[in-house]
Amino acid sequence: MLSDIEISRQSPRLHIDELTRRLAIPSHLLNPHGHYKGKLSLALLKEPPKKHGKLVLVSAITPTPLGEGKTVTTLGLSMGLNHIGQASIATIRQPSLGPVFGVKGGAAGGGHAQVVPMEEMNLHLTGDFHALAAAHNLAAAALDARLFHEQRLGTGFTASTGLTRLDIDAANILWPRTLDMNDRALRHLTIGQGGPADGVERQDRFVITAASELMAILALASDLKDLRERIGRIQLALDLHGNPITAEQLEVAGAMTVLLKDALQPTLMQTTEQTPVLVHAGPFANIAHGNSSVIADRMALALTDYVVTEAGFGSDMGLEKFFNIKHRQSGITPSCVVLVATVRGLKANSGLLDIRPGQPLPASLGEEDLPTLRQGCANLAWHIQNARRYGVPVVVAINRFPSDSQAELTLLADEAMSAGACGSAISNAFTQGGAGASELARAVVEACAQPSAIKLLYPDAMSLGAKLATLVECGYGGRGVILSDKAKGQLAALSKAGWDHLPVCVAKTPLSLSHDPALKGVPTNFEVPIEEVRLCAGAGFVYALAGPIMTMPGLGSLPAYRHIDIDDNGDIVGLS
Repeated sequence: MLSDIEISRQSPRLHIDELTRRLAIPSHLLNPHGHYKGKLSLALLKEPPKKHGKLVLVSAITPTPLGEGKTVTTLGLSMGLNHIGQASIATIRQPSLGPVFGVKGGAAGGGHAQVVPMEEMNLHLTGDFHALAAAHNLAAAALDARLFHEQRLGTGFTASTGLTRLDIDAANILWPRTLDMNDRALRHLTIGQGGPADGVERQDRFVITAASELMAILALASDLKDLRERIGRIQLALDLHGNPITAEQLEVAGAMTVLLKDALQPTLMQTTEQTPVLVHAGPFANIAHGNSSVIADRMALALTDYVVTEAGFGSDMGLEKFFNIKHRQSGITPSCVVLVATVRGLKANSGLLDIRPGQPLPASLGEEDLPTLRQGCANLAWHIQNARRYGVPVVVAINRFPSDSQAELTLLADEAMSAGACGSAISNAFTQGGAGASELARAVVEACAQPSAIKLLYPDAMSLGAKLATLVECGYGGRGVILSDKAKGQLAALSKAGWDHLPVCVAKTPLSLSHDPALKGVPTNFEVPIEEVRLCAGAGFVYALAGPIMTMPGLGSLPAYRHIDIDDNGDIVGLS
């Protein structure tokens, strides 16, 4: 089979002007970026909707190192809907350069179900991540500059500048710096070294750009005004009395918004079969909500019959956060949930196999092994019930691999239906494109016709501590939370400050339903330790750290960038 980049280059493409014409988008609402991609104006949201589309939310079983093909299924399903005559648009997040060069070598789908041109999708796209990094780092630079000048001028600061002192506590600066690259050496560092003119010496850190609160804000904002207000609420530091200092108080929120003016517009692209795709934002699904942007979803829903969007990680992560954070803030409601499962992934979730990064895979992954698969299907059943908990019908997409036997595929489908799915279908989108996902598309159309009534895990009025306990008990199947003394104090302070109404976002491993990646399958009777609780006032949620969470990944010993190059004709090679 051809490589992903070879398939991408051989796929027929529509010029971006033709793609927008097919969607009945007026030409003045498109800002082209080359021949095959362009930014869509926010004015499109003010136009009368041409359609009232239904949203299909794609999630998955507990992720494994093998990869379940969630993006392939998201794109393939959208293509499959078009294949059976149902107009569809996909909405997905933009890839981060860190994972592209570190592990993935590309994150635009794969095979015959990918976004094209795939090299443009994976590398910079329209520069949104760079704009966001610039806006984020502007706030960091402004904060350190204010700290420096207040200390330099002392009691004469106000007389010299006309500004009120903020009295920033250098030991309580909350806003890190950011870079869209995997660089473990930047997780902890000292800045301001050198001399009196080089700033205030203090400890600092970097997070990867997708982990910035600003990225979560970009994806949740409803329009430019909302973006500006959210940025103004960001808490950058504490003063010497323990009071928060916001971007508005630092007078940097307006300039940050200016840098994000164009990044707030989704990018229109297409798949290998010219199915439209809106690519926008890229929040992580552990410390943020891990879903495509509110603006992209709303635009797509007004343009087509079915919008297929992808939530990060398994249903305990991205799907849960879609409902309890994104739906709660935006009102966007799925008509159907699609859970992606694979024979290999469920075998890995059985807990019976020793699968380690860099080690040879167990032979049974490529051989028929019904007992191991049957045990792993407990994880699938849990995710089906978890998705149904939110009041929407569930379809299981069986992403087929060449090593899957017919007996294994039949067993998986039977287990899915027994666990409460309203439908299941094999997807061959990777090898066959939209035609290979047509059976899945028909199952999704049937599911979307069923009645649904959204149910959230907790009401706004519940306390933050009770929300955390409810999430662990109902959202993960655990026994409760164990709060550190630090977390108890932080929750009390947040409650006193009036933040109890916000939803909670637990930052935990995606590799288990629990906080412990070693607990496979369907662990029970576990308690989740909450070590720290942080407020994202701009994004509108409180996130709790359940164990060590990496917000700046590192490069492995065999990084993907080793294979990425460019030939004498200017063609990129090595992306996959």
